[in-house]
Amino acid sequence: MASHTTVTLPLPVLPEGWSAEKDFKALGSLSGATQRTIEPVGPHFLAHARRARHKRTFSEDDRIQAQENVKKVEDDDAGEISEPEDPSMLLRDPKDWKAQDHYAVLGLSKYRYKASEEQIKRAHRKKVLKHHPDKKAAQGSTEDDGFFKCIQKATETLLDPVKRRQFDSVDEKAEVEPPSKKQATGDKYYKLWSSVFKAEGRFSNNQPVPKFGDANSTQEDVEAFYNFFYNFDSWRSFEYLDETVPDDGESRDQKRHQERKNNNARKKRKTEDAARLRKVLDEVSASDERIKKFMKQKNAAKNAKKAEKEAAEKKAIEDAKAKKEADEKAAKEAEEKAKADREQGKKAKEAAKNAVKKNKRVLKGSVKDANYFATGDASAAVIDSVLNDVDLVISKEDPDEIAALAAKLTGLKVAGEIKGAWTAEVTRLVGAGKLKDGEAKSLV
Repeated sequence: MASHTTVTLPLPVLPEGWSAEKDFKALGSLSGATQRTIEPVGPHFLAHARRARHKRTFSEDDRIQAQENVKKVEDDDAGEISEPEDPSMLLRDPKDWKAQDHYAVLGLSKYRYKASEEQIKRAHRKKVLKHHPDKKAAQGSTEDDGFFKCIQKATETLLDPVKRRQFDSVDEKAEVEPPSKKQATGDKYYKLWSSVFKAEGRFSNNQPVPKFGDANSTQEDVEAFYNFFYNFDSWRSFEYLDETVPDDGESRDQKRHQERKNNNARKKRKTEDAARLRKVLDEVSASDERIKKFMKQKNAAKNAKKAEKEAAEKKAIEDAKAKKEADEKAAKEAEEKAKADREQGKKAKEAAKNAVKKNKRVLKGSVKDANYFATGDASAAVIDSVLNDVDLVISKEDPDEIAALAAKLTGLKVAGEIKGAWTAEVTRLVGAGKLKDGEAKSLV
């Protein structure tokens, strides 16, 4: 713990022989008193005139003005945020605030989730002016301040977006019960069900919410409505109904247990709410005359399509029979032609094979005619090297390339010309990436 020390500093000692009579020097002097008249202006003048006219003191005028302001506030928006107060509501226990209807406490029952923040603030101000304990005491009332606490809790809840959303999620007074079959007849059917889904739509994360529509709604609009609600994305939560979690450090296990219990209860209520909405949708879709009309139109179109299909099938059978006969004839002709083509192809293949063999002989014969590009008698090693390179080039070429090279070499007798043709071919293959640079070097 920090400590402190008290230091005593004595006042300086006056010089010896100092006296106020001979040593005090005045630096200035005060002017004489002057009486002035102050004239009030603006709102102060109006207040002065009011006090003078009614011969009131300042305190009397302030008290009367405060009373008039209270009355004025109470009269403001009387039709908008004014409703009779239930006597039993005034006797509510503020500790049981979760069970109270916050909108009813503030006189906003008819607005509920539609009430704006400004309306809530005005309603709070009006209720406070009426039920504030100080005002009750001034009026001689012995009523306790329980309802005033209810007002404060209602305002705190409804002005907090998170708390208000939690309360709106479980606000049964804002729900609209589905109409019975007896009630939902004629034009009332669309009006009553529209109210139901308008109330349900307030929980949607996706806005705007499709309207239920009327008897003249298009099929696209009706399908869009049902698709939207059958795949409803709801923000509705049920935290407001949680049981109170102990907030003392000694009950940590109990706190965790209660939190798990609350989470499970929320999930269960969420699932039950989704099942409830789906049941409502099943009920309304089963009685929706528009869906029946669209189904009738669909069936009529389906029957017409079926008749058209049967006629088409009959024609298809006849066409298939004629086609089968034509196909059998064509198949027979095609088989005969294919047989002839196979014979011709076989002959052509054989001819091409023979042509390749002939061209290979020409290629090998060309290097022989050029004495394997040797001076004097070619050794066996030179012959093998040249022939191996010829085979390498032949292996890299297709029949057309072999035929083209054979055509170039045909008729050439001079060894230099023959080697030049081979050198050009090797260079072409290297450029095409079929041979590596340095391969078939005996032909270059």
